[in-house]
Amino acid sequence: MSIVKINAITVPAESGDELARRFAGRAGAVDGQPGFEGFELLQPTDGRNVWLVVTRWADEESYEAWKNSASFGHGHGRPGAGDASEGAGARAEGAVADGAPSPEQRQRPVGVSAELWSFEPADLGR
Repeated sequence: MSIVKINAITVPAESGDELARRFAGRAGAVDGQPGFEGFELLQPTDGRNVWLVVTRWADEESYEAWKNSASFGHGHGRPGAGDASEGAGARAEGAVADGAPSPEQRQRPVGVSAELWSFEPADLGR
């Protein structure tokens, strides 16, 4: 059964466009990961300052493998494996030879906080 991971990122009102720009800049980067089924970036329309990054995975193992991969680390502005709090940072242009940005190239995260939510579709008996 598929699982859904939602990263709720609190973003200052003036930074929402930058968050969207960073995600657009790495659109499709997760598509080839085993078990990855889909992605959406949800922008608030009701005055909230929380954006939702919604991903769907075949299973928990697929999500964990991606989260602990070098690909996750590079995509989130830090080399090596990822960690449990998916931040809102993005890799800066001009990365050093190993693909990791140097400290001066690393962009600051757009979000001021993030919370990871985990769900699975409910069985409605259909």
